[in-house]
Amino acid sequence: MQELAELLQNVPGIHAIDLKDVKRLAQLLRETPEIGSIEVKGWFGTGVVITRTASAPVSMPMAVSLPQGPPLSGAAPEAEAPARAPAPTPALKEIRSPMVGTFYKAPEPGAESYVKVGSRVTPGQTVCIIEAMKIMNEIEAEIAGTVREISVEDGQPVEFGQVLFRVDPNG
Repeated sequence: MQELAELLQNVPGIHAIDLKDVKRLAQLLRETPEIGSIEVKGWFGTGVVITRTASAPVSMPMAVSLPQGPPLSGAAPEAEAPARAPAPTPALKEIRSPMVGTFYKAPEPGAESYVKVGSRVTPGQTVCIIEAMKIMNEIEAEIAGTVREISVEDGQPVEFGQVLFRVDPNG
């Protein structure tokens, strides 16, 4: 824990984090299975992502941000937002992005996609990668079923909580 606190102190723009804060964040992860990861950001988008490594199912990951500097500007204009998909069928379950980053459907360019429409998935199975801060994060299915819809394109930026896949648990 002390090493993590010291590491966080060296991240540009993060100066106010000490050991008790890191311990509180780690305790929150242990006690709250709904939280899959915690992201601490400093100025200029620098920061640290702490992700649960246990295989406990996570129903809806949340990010906790500790602002350390002025807000970053340059958000994408509304005009560039992709068209909204039609409302999901109530029977379909959603796999959402646990973080902001870039969506990749395969482990490397030219490789076969982790899943396609019609693929069966099981809990713990890798369904995609989201690159955040130059770290490739494997995103795992939390439910079993058949992929009915892939809501994003390869290489597309994604937001926290954005729907990535819709899965039919009965299919």
